[in-house]
Amino acid sequence: MARRGFTLIELLVVMTIVAILLTLVAPRYFRHVDNSKEVVLRQNLEQVRDAIDKFRADSGKLPSSLEDLVDKRYLRGLPIDPITESNDTWTLVPAKSGEPTGLADIRSGAPGKAADGSLYADW
Repeated sequence: MARRGFTLIELLVVMTIVAILLTLVAPRYFRHVDNSKEVVLRQNLEQVRDAIDKFRADSGKLPSSLEDLVDKRYLRGLPIDPITESNDTWTLVPAKSGEPTGLADIRSGAPGKAADGSLYADW
């Protein structure tokens, strides 16, 4: 009675094929993950900026912090910066001189560049 099974050569061939497929698929997967994080970051920035504008239109002043936007229900919660995966890395931009004091804008505190070559901190 002969034993049936895979030979070492057959296993090596299968492992080689799997490795080749992974080298083709993995870079695309990670590129898509990075692109999706950038899209979420742009959307989060847009929503917070919109909330700042609505706060100013309703109250006649700028919010003093992001927590003001949450407390007054302009935002449900502080959004997470998907690049840093944290909600406490936002860079708060104060109002320019001559304008009412408060939070005028928000930027990402993430280091590095986006796929288009721009800095996350400039968005």
